[in-house]
Amino acid sequence: MNFTKRTLMVAAAAFAMALPAAGAWAQERMDIVATTGMIGDAARQVGGDLVEVRALMGPGVDPHAYRQTRTDIVALANADLVLWHGLYLEAQMEDFMRGLEEGGNVVAVAESLPRNLLIGNEDYDDKFDPHVWMNPNLWSRVVLNVRDAMIEAQPENEEIFRANTETHLAELEELAQYTTQVLSSVPAESRVLLSAHDAFNYFGNAYGFEVIGIQGISTESEAGLQRIAELVDMLVDRDVRAVFVESSVSDRNIRALIEGAAAEGHEVVIGGTLFSDAMGEDGTYEGTYVGMIDHNTTVISRALGGEAPERGMSELLN
Repeated sequence: MNFTKRTLMVAAAAFAMALPAAGAWAQERMDIVATTGMIGDAARQVGGDLVEVRALMGPGVDPHAYRQTRTDIVALANADLVLWHGLYLEAQMEDFMRGLEEGGNVVAVAESLPRNLLIGNEDYDDKFDPHVWMNPNLWSRVVLNVRDAMIEAQPENEEIFRANTETHLAELEELAQYTTQVLSSVPAESRVLLSAHDAFNYFGNAYGFEVIGIQGISTESEAGLQRIAELVDMLVDRDVRAVFVESSVSDRNIRALIEGAAAEGHEVVIGGTLFSDAMGEDGTYEGTYVGMIDHNTTVISRALGGEAPERGMSELLN
């Protein structure tokens, strides 16, 4: 055997050893488009390295008022799987998404939640409050629906999707334990959560807080002067000292409340900014579902007289 032939054979053997086993070639990642950041985060947790996820609505975006753009339509049409919330959260996209469902892998991941676990929508008789992510135990059910939709779309990776889901559900269980612990430390008389709109009813039900939104469940409903005046009287009469703004809703009504209370000689402060319909900035801890709820829980507890670590459950809050 001459040198050239031997060299070629050694090189071929080395190349063969470097090849992945049959069927182990890296597959193309599943392209998933989610409407909200919360759903997008759930898809990333379940899919891991097997998925590429895009959320249409980023930080500070109000899903009640969001309308699909031309770029969105292209992304939705080309996706391997589309995940949207349902329960009339994406109100301006509802008809479009219903039409899209007829064409393939498009799943409203909150629509199938048991109706006995949902809260009625005061603005619409036949609909429900969509803000189910405010209760980690209820959100866990949505994560399972995300998992099932992904298994349906890519059954060959079912085992991985199920394992990733179990890991994430354990994180959500830890989060639920933290929220229960720190929110139970808020004095009973101080458990009044007033914010821009009714995004926190599931939170209130889970942790025993009275929740008051200046606007209704949808930010599309406007608060009139009479509503503001009534809430100012409530703040004064009940000696409420802290109210909250939301990252995805204008703070003008909250400012009007504070000014109205001040005119009555009652000081009210902003207890903090809460993430209601959107998570924090991409790439941050608050830009994940766990970080979003950790932030809200910690801010609410500390502002209303409870005990919570300054940097939250995992010492990761900014």
